[in-house]
Amino acid sequence: MSDAAEEPVKEEGFLHSFMGHLEELRSRIVKCAIAIIIAFAFCYHFSGPIFAFVAAPIVKAMPPGSQLTMIDLTEAFMLEMKIALIAGILLASPVIFYQLWKFISPALHKNEKAYVWQFVVAATFFFLLGAWFCYALVLPWGLQFFLSYATPESPMAGVKIAANVSIKSAVSLAMQFSLAMGVVFELPVVVYFLARMGVITHKTLSSIRGVAIVVIFIVAAILTPPDVMSQMMMAIPLIILYEFSILVARVFGPRVEPEEAE
Repeated sequence: MSDAAEEPVKEEGFLHSFMGHLEELRSRIVKCAIAIIIAFAFCYHFSGPIFAFVAAPIVKAMPPGSQLTMIDLTEAFMLEMKIALIAGILLASPVIFYQLWKFISPALHKNEKAYVWQFVVAATFFFLLGAWFCYALVLPWGLQFFLSYATPESPMAGVKIAANVSIKSAVSLAMQFSLAMGVVFELPVVVYFLARMGVITHKTLSSIRGVAIVVIFIVAAILTPPDVMSQMMMAIPLIILYEFSILVARVFGPRVEPEEAE
């Protein structure tokens, strides 16, 4: 009889806890959305200079005589909105990472909760570093490769190709790559805190390296346009980051005591 009475109590407690987590998640998402909307409004005011900054490596990589073109009537306006939104996400990233930490912090120990500002600073830094890495290094190389088909040295040189590139496709590709690269650059940050908490070790990461590489290529295929070159541009830096994360886990992970090693 007592067991039967305890079951409804447990179910009710679980349901109450689950609804509480959902309410907390909703609250955090709303705060992130407000931060992004404010940042979007600010960035939309400067969408012209932001567009010029994003388009600079595209224009530089284009062959002589080529130009950016607007194909659809609403293309430029929608692109302006997209640029302001992605720039707003970058600008609001400290708030987003803070809300993420506050959402997961109830599951952490008291000493682990003190990592909040370390996490916010490190996550924001690596997120922006990833976006800059893509903009300054990966994107120019990728654009040069794709636009090489409109040059005399192209494998298709027998056919004259004019590189009148749609601003929507070119700038969207640049923004999508930069945002995705910022996300994947969070890998060392996640590994650092998990290693500090003793959740993972460098041995664990080393043992699943093969599986991780397969997952990396799957993630690259999801985050990039459907062509092999774009996937390789995403996958190779991510594999390097994974190897760096193993080093991070080795350096900052819990030390193995001699008696434990024996």
